[in-house]
Amino acid sequence: VTGKGMTPPQKIPFSSEKICMDWRQKRRPGAGLYNLGSTCYLNVVLQCLTYTPPLANYLLSRQHSRFCRQQGFCMMCIMEAHVRKVLYSSASAIRPRAVIRDLKCEQFQVLQQVFFPSLKGELLTPFLVIGEFKPDIPGDAYEFLRCTLYAMHRACVSGSSESDVSSQETTIIHQIFGGLLRSRVTCLNCKTVSDFYKVFLDVLLKIKGASSLTTALEDFVAPKQVDKKKFFKCSKCKKKVVVTKMVTIHHEPRVFTVCLGRADDRTSRKLSQVVEYPEYLDLRPYMSEPVGEPLFYSLYAVVVHSGHTCLGGHFFCYIKASNGQWYKMNDVSVDSCGIHTVLGQQAYLLFYAR
Repeated sequence: VTGKGMTPPQKIPFSSEKICMDWRQKRRPGAGLYNLGSTCYLNVVLQCLTYTPPLANYLLSRQHSRFCRQQGFCMMCIMEAHVRKVLYSSASAIRPRAVIRDLKCEQFQVLQQVFFPSLKGELLTPFLVIGEFKPDIPGDAYEFLRCTLYAMHRACVSGSSESDVSSQETTIIHQIFGGLLRSRVTCLNCKTVSDFYKVFLDVLLKIKGASSLTTALEDFVAPKQVDKKKFFKCSKCKKKVVVTKMVTIHHEPRVFTVCLGRADDRTSRKLSQVVEYPEYLDLRPYMSEPVGEPLFYSLYAVVVHSGHTCLGGHFFCYIKASNGQWYKMNDVSVDSCGIHTVLGQQAYLLFYAR
């Protein structure tokens, strides 16, 4: 067995011992967010990140802004100010104008070019990709989430002298959302096994034909024969061969973020079937080592897309506040609800915490 992609970090910028998974302060839910054009996709991402306990704890401590050396655009400073405003505001709703003002179109265009290098050639998100961020153009919550996390990660490594990639992958963002996937490739000619590792911040699951999150995860980790057109060069055979590939979660994240791909691969039409998801999820069966102690996760946020097509519609979300209660957040409105309501949605994004 050979392994690639597991170089140990030379230095860890942010110690995992400082991460607190439980809320340090418990309070009522914060403010709702005004829709400033077509910004519902932005609002749901901001709310879900605001109610991610370890991230909120860090942002409320102002650890980043006190030592930030980044010039101009800094997504961590933007999010720090936003989270404090939402959670400490006495108003029922606020306008996230500061976020929109600072998210320059060119900044997110650059991020997309870096984060989605194949934008022009293939559909990378389950909804059709919007070319750039503009508040008056409908966007996709998953795409915005990925761009936002990447921008926050880049803000953490900006000005750092640590050049090795492994050290950069130990920022607070990677410590919270990051995990490791293992791709095990088996040569069907000589049975040689090669392992490859890749860091992930979220998992995109195909849901066509899946009735539940667990069945979608089972399909995700099931061995698959690679298309014969995409030959793999075996290190032992010294030639291109047909292989099987099995992807498993090798190192679990503290926060497990899942996107249920609701666009058909061929037609890009929205898949509206019900996909059941649990309040508590055991990630152990989908690990590289599926035998062992359970790895339990608790659901704390759900993003829902309503509408018949991927190009339009509306986003709203459900979050679990620090007081342990669930709330439906639909732009300006914040209404309490029960767990049965939360679990009965046509979910698009799911957030689970260890």
